[in-house]
Parts: sequence; structure tokens; C-alpha cells
Amino acid sequence: MALTEWLARCPLVAILRGLTPEEAVPVGEALVDAGIVVLEVPLNSPEPIESIRRLSRHLGDRALVGAGTVMTPAQVSEICAAGGQLMVTPHADPELVRVAKAHRMLAVPGFFTPAEAFALLAAGADALKLFPAEAASPAVLRALLAVLPKGTAVLPVGGMAADTIGPWRAAGARGFGLGSSLYKPGDTAATVGEKARALVQALHGG
Repeated sequence: MALTEWLARCPLVAILRGLTPEEAVPVGEALVDAGIVVLEVPLNSPEPIESIRRLSRHLGDRALVGAGTVMTPAQVSEICAAGGQLMVTPHADPELVRVAKAHRMLAVPGFFTPAEAFALLAAGADALKLFPAEAASPAVLRALLAVLPKGTAVLPVGGMAADTIGPWRAAGARGFGLGSSLYKPGDTAATVGEKARALVQALHGG
């Protein structure tokens, strides 16, 4: 399934930094039950590849599971072998995008400037992660979308919460990466589920 199809189901991306393998399945289940179906385990979490393996095996085609903070081609291979289908980077590295596409994975690299955005799209990026979004603004996103190819999906990451999503969405954001506003290390699956439901409700104007 194309990334835009996953984002059409729910544009919220769960960034599960600090997740442990033991928590992975219950937290993943709670998120999917709440309607959040794109799950990213940053590689600076404890045993991230094992968490990705467990999430991928348990959730199957109910969710898009992958990794964030990806820095090397070797890591892309590990993620793919564990069943991960999504690669997210904090930085603009066209080579990592090409490696991910060679593994038939979806690639969402980080960028901050138009030059980086165009280089990443040329490498085959499926979407772009505007990072750190705190250092930009919805006005910056609107200006970027005016020059990027029509239909480019941009996801702001950093500082996203229920009360900040609205202006970014109005500016054209196709998705949002949610970290600590959705999951913090030590949160129970029930707590994550509550946060997820509140965020999904806020997204729909409830």
C-alpha cells in the first residue's frame, strides 16, 4: 500500500522512542485500536529491531511498521529483514532513500530546505519529513509546497500535539509525527491508547 493510502486512513505517525520489545505488542495494539496505523520505532530505542520484528509479526497488514533515526544502509537491511516496511531519517541522505527503495520499503527522509527536498524526491522519497518543525512554521510549509511537485506529501515532526496540528494541516501537511505527546518511555498500553484516542478525536475536530 502506498504511504498516502496509510496516511489517508490516519495521518498521525506514532514515534515510539524508548519502546522496549516487551511493550511493543500491547502498545502497538492500543495504537491500532485507537486508529493510528503508522508506527515508527526509532533506532535509538532499546532493541529496536526486535520491537519492529514483534510489531510486524503481530499486526501484519493492519499497520505500517518501520524505523526512525535510520543512519546507515546496513540498518535499512536489518529493518527490512525484521519485517519493517518504512524507513524514516532525521536528515537528508539521498543514498539511504535509494537503499530503502531497493528493499521495496517506503522512505520518509528528513529535510529542512528546498534543495534537500528536491534531492530526496529525485532519489525516490515517498514523502518528506519537515524536521525540526519547531524551527519552521505553517507559513514555511505553505511556501515549500508552492514549489515542490504537486502532490508531495510533507509531514512536520517536532512539537506536534493536539493543539498544534490544526495550523499545519491547514497549510497542507499530509501527516504528523507524534512523539512524546503520544508515547513516553514507561507509559502503559492503556495510557498510550487514551492519548491516541484523544489525538485522533482532536484531529477530527472533536
